[in-house]
Amino acid sequence: PIDWDKAIETREADKSVGPIGWAGPGYDNAVKTLKSFLDKRLKVFATKRNDPTQDALSNLSPWFHFGQISAQRVALCVKEYKTKYTESVNSYLEEAIVRRELADNFCFYCEHYDSIKGASQWAQKTLDDHRNDKRTHIYTLEQFCKAETHDDLWNSAQIQMVKEGKMHGFLRMYWCKKILEWTSSPEEALKYAIYLNDHYSVDGRDPSGYVGCMWSICGVHDQGWAERAVFGKIRFMNYDGCKRKFNVPAFVCRYGGKVHKYNNLTDKQKKK
Repeated sequence: PIDWDKAIETREADKSVGPIGWAGPGYDNAVKTLKSFLDKRLKVFATKRNDPTQDALSNLSPWFHFGQISAQRVALCVKEYKTKYTESVNSYLEEAIVRRELADNFCFYCEHYDSIKGASQWAQKTLDDHRNDKRTHIYTLEQFCKAETHDDLWNSAQIQMVKEGKMHGFLRMYWCKKILEWTSSPEEALKYAIYLNDHYSVDGRDPSGYVGCMWSICGVHDQGWAERAVFGKIRFMNYDGCKRKFNVPAFVCRYGGKVHKYNNLTDKQKKK
């Protein structure tokens, strides 16, 4: 018999990051989650997948990451429902095949898949052009880890990731873009975003995670948008935009993110 407790003790890991309760390992648990997606959530996937207050996602990324069920197997099962839920099936297959394989290929072929150097020239230029723009807030990695920003929605998303090992897909974009807005440089933003995702997400250390961070901060697989401070031509997201998408207070109430008073540690350090 395998002594799992002893095996775990031999690993160097952050013991403060606890186990998750909602997902069990192995193929059988993956199939249970797939079946519940097909029976309950697939029908609303097209219309509700970008609403973090709704249960509309497949939630299969942990099993994909650890190779305990294949994306192909899930795609074949989902495809069987195309006549019944055409829009949802098409939306899911776009994400599970097209977007997923774009991420796989980017990380496989791009040497700098986790660096600003991996961004397109237009993105590198616009981020550099706005490198010295004044930031309204600057946070440390520790403050991000502890969900201690002035933004209750960001804090709630971070708490969700820490407690559940998974953040809602729509909020991953907002969460990551705010890190760009609240750090001193694009390089620091990307470093922090990758660290947080890999440290707390059970599906971290994955091509989709790296490309998600690169999309949010470096415009990978995206285009240039209207130019603004800090972001340059990188796509912008804000709190009001989220309020138009879903019930922000309901999500915040669920995870308990608070509005923390902003203390500019950088300025305090300078005074010392």
